[in-house]
Amino acid sequence: MRIHVRGDNLAVTDALKDYAVRKVGRLEKYFEAPADQDVYVTLSVLRGQHKVEVTMTLGGIVFRAEEKSGDMYSSLDLVVDKLVSQIERHKTKINRRFRQEGIRTLLKESVSESASDLRGDAPPEKEETGEVVRVKRFPVKPMQVEEAILQMDLLGHDFFVFANAETDQVNVVYRRKDGHYGLIEPEF
Repeated sequence: MRIHVRGDNLAVTDALKDYAVRKVGRLEKYFEAPADQDVYVTLSVLRGQHKVEVTMTLGGIVFRAEEKSGDMYSSLDLVVDKLVSQIERHKTKINRRFRQEGIRTLLKESVSESASDLRGDAPPEKEETGEVVRVKRFPVKPMQVEEAILQMDLLGHDFFVFANAETDQVNVVYRRKDGHYGLIEPEF
């Protein structure tokens, strides 16, 4: 893994960077071959709270977590614990679905299942003028509907845009209020 540590309006000391690289580097043991992947660690301080955000994309699966505490080192410990819990929680679910489809998974079998949750990004705030205030660009990977639902759950979002591998069209899966999922397919 290539771990990129940066400070958001914060000077990152060598000791803090080394600690972050060491802690986040321990996540490598949960994956079979993540050596070529990038992991982004962002450190910031806001109103006395030390915030750490970690985003890692491994084989098309995005793991993301953030934590705040009164100490940057504690925040790093908490965010790594949250990522481990997220990986463990989704391990069985991902492996079961991938095995059914005959796709090799990135997660090792030794990881146990956990019940912890991960909260994702809050939706962008709207201005009253109705203007676009944020634009996100991301690669659209062809995948099955089930894989898109897993990806949405991993991110903690209520919807996910993806290229449907069966129809070669852009689709959206979303979480309904009743707990089930919906699929939006374009009709031309």
